[in-house]
Amino acid sequence: MKHTEDFKREAVRLALSSGLSRTRVATDLGIGKSTLAKWIVDYRPDEPGSGQQADLARENERLRLENRILREEREILKKATQFFASQKP
Repeated sequence: MKHTEDFKREAVRLALSSGLSRTRVATDLGIGKSTLAKWIVDYRPDEPGSGQQADLARENERLRLENRILREEREILKKATQFFASQKP
């Protein structure tokens, strides 16, 4: 399937600034991760600060993952607290 230049540029913009993983962006767009990686090389914005934006996007992605893990851990602790509270001797 041949994708338009606009589609490719938008895919690169999403991959670099959405905070989603590149795997997720590729899956959501119905393209391969390697295809997205090639487009990023070909269509990466040449504007100053684009490297900084990419760093911020990676940090944002890392923080989202950490936040999700912490929420899951909190839910487990809530359930454990409820369980042990119900086990009165």
